[in-house]
Formats: sequence, structure tokens, C-alpha cells
Amino acid sequence: MGGEQTSWNTEDTVRAAIWPASAAEQLKAGAQTMTATHRIQIRYYDGLAPSWRVKFGTRYFSIVSIIDKDEKHVQMDLICREVVA
Repeated sequence: MGGEQTSWNTEDTVRAAIWPASAAEQLKAGAQTMTATHRIQIRYYDGLAPSWRVKFGTRYFSIVSIIDKDEKHVQMDLICREVVA
């Protein structure tokens, strides 16, 4: 019927630390959802793109922004959004 399907590939596995930053409830398509924002910290990863997502255990986070901490190419902070239905 002309639909699209998105598939994901695993690019790499890295160690990370994760902290919750904020949470908000929303009404989407008649259903209540919880949107949580997290900060994920990793070592510098050249080529990381905002179109990627992060898998942490069984949870998935879409990348909102990438911050090269201190502009030294040593550590990165990823601001991510997790949607929990």
C-alpha cells in the first residue's frame, strides 16, 4: 500500500552513563504518553549523528543534541528523548 518501513543497524557498542533530566506527560492520538529527557555521557565518538538512536538495555532514546564536552574530543553528552507509552 506504499508504506514505509524503518530498520535499524547496530553501529557500535560503547560504555555510557545515563541520568534523567526531565519528564512530562502528553496526550497523543487520544492516549496518554510520558516523554522523558535524559543525558547520556560517552567517550568521544567521531561520526555520531543526531539521526541515530541509543539502545540502553531494552530502552531506546532518540538523540536530540550532541555536545562535545569542552570541545576537546574526549567526552560527549547526548541529550536524548525517551517516549514511554
